[in-house]
Amino acid sequence: MIAATIFRPVQWKDFFLLVGTGAVTLTGLVFVAMSLNLKVIAIDATHRNRAINTLTGLALVFMRCALVLMGAQNHRSIGAELFVVSGISIAIFVRGYANAIKMGSRLGLSRIVGGSLVHLAEMFGAALFFFGHVAGLYIAAIAIVTNTCYMITAAWLLVMSAFEPKTAS
Repeated sequence: MIAATIFRPVQWKDFFLLVGTGAVTLTGLVFVAMSLNLKVIAIDATHRNRAINTLTGLALVFMRCALVLMGAQNHRSIGAELFVVSGISIAIFVRGYANAIKMGSRLGLSRIVGGSLVHLAEMFGAALFFFGHVAGLYIAAIAIVTNTCYMITAAWLLVMSAFEPKTAS
């Protein structure tokens, strides 16, 4: 199916409002939670890079939703916006984890691979939508929600690991 003939922005407005509002709200909550544990987060490479990735990732989810909600756009502009911002998001995500690993972090490979796959799925969906396939918007939307859930788990790991008891050496 061609997006130009069946894409109806009004049907997607509530979805992007909900996801964007949730992302910006979570960004604020994560920021407050991190500020309560700033010293622990600042000195540990895992915590620091997870914090950067979580805050930036949630802010970029908000940005995607805000851009999609701008008026007078067609499937091409929305597909391009989703593709570009998701590309920025994956670059920051991978760079943060790569930096943490270089600094001797204990990050698991599964989180890196999982997060990367979700970003790539969104980019694939955005590209499909750009080229006129409405199914691409569904793929991108599911990836955005999955990515947001993924970042919620990252925020939880960040907050909980800041409270881990330190063993005396």
